Amino acid sequence: MNVHLIDATYELFRAYFGGPPAKNARGEEVGAVRTFARSLLSLLRDPRVTHVACAFDHVIESFRNDLFEGYKTSEGVPEDLLAQFELAERASRALGVVTWPMIEFEADDAMATMADLCAKDERVEQVFLCSPDKDLAQCIVGERVVGLDRMRQSTLTEADVIQKFGVPPGSIPDYLALVGDSADGIPGIAGFGPKTAALVLGAYETLDHIPKEPTEWSVRVRGTERLCATLNEQRDAARLYRTLATLRRDVPLNTTLDDLEWHGAMPELLDALVTELGDEGLRERLAQTLAARR
Repeated sequence: MNVHLIDATYELFRAYFGGPPAKNARGEEVGAVRTFARSLLSLLRDPRVTHVACAFDHVIESFRNDLFEGYKTSEGVPEDLLAQFELAERASRALGVVTWPMIEFEADDAMATMADLCAKDERVEQVFLCSPDKDLAQCIVGERVVGLDRMRQSTLTEADVIQKFGVPPGSIPDYLALVGDSADGIPGIAGFGPKTAALVLGAYETLDHIPKEPTEWSVRVRGTERLCATLNEQRDAARLYRTLATLRRDVPLNTTLDDLEWHGAMPELLDALVTELGDEGLRERLAQTLAARR
């Protein structure tokens, strides 16, 4: 079997900015959820998609905001998009998909936790992390746990991670700590661009193993003394950034692999969803999805 773990927050953002706006009978904006639901059904049309779950950031903020004031928040997110988060969660449940609304943790943490669980089960052939988010690259294992960019229809294996970032999956949190991640509000360490970070971590793997004396650096990069001095001054900050970038794999999901098996939509929830979205076409799309799986 294959397992598809969906970064539903990313999917909802993509639906909002890439799909058409639409209002329901109450005049509420529901276009992003309509597009999200159709995208989810498009994935489910494939009979090889047997076990699936959607992870949502029920709120944008998480425990990481308590660790670092500059971490990402909901500031700047359009109000009519934020207003659709709970409706999107209801849509996912109505379509019969296991849904995790994250509050203390983030959607990526839920995906990382379940990916680890599923990868240990011999029945699983592949786990697909459905998101282009570079944070999730740390979870990739060989060709067993892979990234899937649904929009580009491309996968990311462990070999691809090394080719793309210059470091293996285990070093991704350290890499992001050095280069930063603007999407998450992680500033990084001045002077460490992608190439420099890859060279240094290629030699030392983690922040903790990078020598404090520039004369001890075995890798030659431009401005070694300056980079070493900067890192020495900001090692505590770098370790904090690494903590922010490290996905948690102990989220209490209370979900087993068998729970993820898709059995179709929930009729009573679907009726309410169709009414709230004002989208009768959703039933037809569901019927087409079920027909394609036969």
